[in-house]
Amino acid sequence: MEVVLDNLGRYGSGVATTVSLTLAGWAGALVLGVVVAAFRVGPVAPLRAAGAVYVQLVRNCPLAVLFVFFYFGLPDAGLTLPTFPTAVVVLSLYTGTYVAETVRAGISAVSAGQAEAARALGLGFTQVLGLVVVPQALRTVVAPLGSLFIALIRNTSIAFTIGVVELTGTMFQVGNRTADYTTAFLTAATAYFLLTLPSGVAVDALERRVAVKR
Repeated sequence: MEVVLDNLGRYGSGVATTVSLTLAGWAGALVLGVVVAAFRVGPVAPLRAAGAVYVQLVRNCPLAVLFVFFYFGLPDAGLTLPTFPTAVVVLSLYTGTYVAETVRAGISAVSAGQAEAARALGLGFTQVLGLVVVPQALRTVVAPLGSLFIALIRNTSIAFTIGVVELTGTMFQVGNRTADYTTAFLTAATAYFLLTLPSGVAVDALERRVAVKR
């Protein structure tokens, strides 16, 4: 307990960084995922192909490899970013692939009659998708999107590999300072649990609130 109390400020900072990474990464992933899903169901063949390549390429690449590539590889091409923005970009790109496939599945679940009725009113493809189809699709995939959000909380732990001192990075710092790795690990694990549990409860409540009545 002494190890925890003596390093409470460090853990608090680590939790704050983890939360910031999660929220920023989720915002990027959600925007990117919806756009890519729209590409994949759209009528423009090059955009469909680009969306498919992005999803297959990034989703099948280990997250740690993406972190290493962006942080150590991009400077060779003349592009250097600080550690935190790099982590946000990588998490957004990686999670965005799963969001895209989830939203695409939700789009497929929307009745074709909805789009036909919107087109009959004179709406174009972008309007049909943005005003009619996507809002309904998002309501049908609240649970899987919530699971992706919770997975993103855990995936932020990989950011410590490029020097971001989030919760996992804090765990190693405390372990190295105190040589009590067991307590450092258990404290970090408890913190992750306290972050993910309320997220799961919130997702369940949101799903019940916006559930599509069938």
